[in-house]
Order: sequence, then C-alpha cells, then structure tokens
Amino acid sequence: MLMLDGIVAQHENFANLIHDIALLNSLGVRLVLIHGARLQIDQRLQRAGLNSVIHDGVRITNNAALEHVKDATGSLRAQIEALLSMGLPNSPMQGSSIRVCSGNFVTARPIGVVNGVDFQHTGKVRRIDASSIHQQLADGFIVLLSPLGYSPTGEIFNLSLEDIAVHCASAIGADKLVMLGAAAGVVKENGELIRQCAVGEVSGLTITDPDQASLLLTAKRACLAGVSRCHIIGYEDDCALLQELFTHDGSGTLVANDEYELARAANIDDVGGILELIEPLEQQGVLLKRSRELLETEISQFRLLLRDGRIIACAALYPFPDDSCGEIACIVSHPDYRGGRRGQRLLNTLEQEARRQGLGRVFVLTTQTAHWFLEQGFVESSQDDLPGKKKSLYNLQRGSKVFFKQL
Repeated sequence: MLMLDGIVAQHENFANLIHDIALLNSLGVRLVLIHGARLQIDQRLQRAGLNSVIHDGVRITNNAALEHVKDATGSLRAQIEALLSMGLPNSPMQGSSIRVCSGNFVTARPIGVVNGVDFQHTGKVRRIDASSIHQQLADGFIVLLSPLGYSPTGEIFNLSLEDIAVHCASAIGADKLVMLGAAAGVVKENGELIRQCAVGEVSGLTITDPDQASLLLTAKRACLAGVSRCHIIGYEDDCALLQELFTHDGSGTLVANDEYELARAANIDDVGGILELIEPLEQQGVLLKRSRELLETEISQFRLLLRDGRIIACAALYPFPDDSCGEIACIVSHPDYRGGRRGQRLLNTLEQEARRQGLGRVFVLTTQTAHWFLEQGFVESSQDDLPGKKKSLYNLQRGSKVFFKQL
C-alpha cells in the first residue's frame, strides 16, 4: 500500500514516481494507492474566497467547502489515472495496459460535534470493504482510493488521508505501508537519517520536523493495527521507491512491528490490568461497572491479549449450561491498539470455548456497539430470550439491546 499527499502530485518527480508504480504493477505487485488532496483543497478554497477552518488539526467541512473538496479530489484522482494510463514510455512495456479501479470501498461516519464544535461533513473511517479490494487486486487492478468516504444514507465525508491509510492497511492485511514525504525519511536533530526502528522505539524519538513526526506517528498507528512494516521515503528522489523495496539498505526509514502478542486465560494477577483497560469505558457508560471484588471472583471467565506483558485486550464468557448458551461480555481493546481485529480474535476464541463446553449459542447485551455485533453474525433478539438467571439481573435503566448468535 502506498500513501501520498496531494503536494506530491505537484512535484516535478511525480511522473517518475508514477512510472515506478506502474513498473511494480507489471511485476505482479498488488498495489493500493491512497492519495490526499489537502493542498489542492486549500488552493480551491482560496480561489473561491473561502477560509479553511481548522480545529485541533482537522478541517471543518461545511456545505460550501464540501463542493471544493469533491472537485479537488476528483480532479487529482483523474490526473493520477491519466498518468498510470501512459504505461511505461520509452521502455519495452510502452503502451501496455495498466488497469486502475476506484470505488466506494470506504464507509464513513461523521466526526459529529466534539466539545461544542460541529465538524459537519468531516468524517472518520467506519469500515473498509476489504473483500472487494482483494477482488480487484486479484484481477490485476491498481486500487486507487481518494480521501472521501460514503455513508449508507448517501452522504459524502471528507476524510483524513492518514485515517484511511491506517484502516485500509489493517483491513486488507497489507504487507507494507509506504508513505512519502519531502525528506528522504525520518531525520534526527543532527541530520542523521534513521534507517530503522521498532514501533516501541517511536515514542522515544525527538523529531522536530512536523511532517516527519506526522508520518512517523502514522507508521506507529499502522504497526499497532497489525501492519508488520511501514516505510517512510522521499518523493523528491527518483527511484527512491524501488530502492527502498529492492535494496538491502533501502532509501528511507523502516518502522518495524517486531513486538509480539500473547493470548492466554486471565489469572488473579491480571485484575489490575483489566480494570485499567475497562474503567474508561465504564465511565462512559459503554460497559457495566465491575468492582475489583467481582472481577476477582470472575477472573477465570476472561481471556486476554498481551503485548510485551501489557494487557491490550480482554473479553469474557459466562456460561449458562442449563440453557445451552453463554454470554459474551467485556470485549475491550486498548485505544492504542484498536483496528487490528483483536476484538474479532477474542470473540472467535470465546465462541470456540463455548462450543467446547457444549453450548449451542451465545448472546451479548450492549448499548453502543450493536452494529459491530451485527457484523459478527449476531441477530437482535428480546430480553425474554435470555436465560432465567440473566433475565432476573437485567438492568432496565441501561436498556441494553440483546443479540444472539447460533454456534
């Protein structure tokens, strides 16, 4: 996967970069290309006499700005498609057909109102249609994504390039995420190029250039979401992409996800770590509050994911053998590690455990994550379908929805 901002498209080396992308495609490398358009959007807003309203580093996209966002992204996408259509001039492959596919692969949701600020048509990634992207890649297409997302109700949202890149790379299981910046890579204060670092070392680096720091943070997010290798290279140097991918030393900075994750059953020593993980969601009302004493008595029901000894995700199974069902509860991932399908991994583990115990179905009670469970195969049901012991404990004030899944 390759991520490039709109400023790259206006650089004199852009055509050479496109040729390198076309060459990779001809060699059978499956490519997803994600482009930004911040510069082009700013230019169009300026020409229209409109101000770019930025809050906490995020553009607020009102109705007027959205039209210019669509214009900028559509024009840039067409420019990239046109360059790719040239094939490889002055080479044996001149005139060869390079197929490019764009589409509504990104489902988005609005950021909404945050601390009293309405972000309007600015959104976040909700879901990536990974299966359709894989199908296009298998058919030999380069998949080209623009910084736009679409809602099931037909709305268009202006999205962050970095948000799409991280979510898409994680969703499709990309081997690499390559990001392009003005510098050759990430450079220390003394001017030394950082050739390689583990994701765990990123927080300890002092990077003064804001663009490099932003790329490094995106690389860290992608690695934590499950991408094993992220590359930060320069767009000004011809052949930097090929050199990074096909030479031992590369041309830029490699951020490697060399840490490991361990899955296991919880024990009494894990109570503190689980409480630290779930307390923020309890305070938000997403989870029902559990006391330390209750958690200690229920600890054997929990399964964990750990990274370097730190609990980063948990979930619990409470069996009701008399009713041949079990409750899945407390599926939580640490905020720094969301987007790597860890919730699905724990859910699958607990479903297998439920089958091993002879349970025919599982259920969940939820107030805010109904859509996620629907996507995992659960079906909305009634509280009357709950086991008798659970029904007597049902909290009417929370008004949790009930979902069952056959195993």
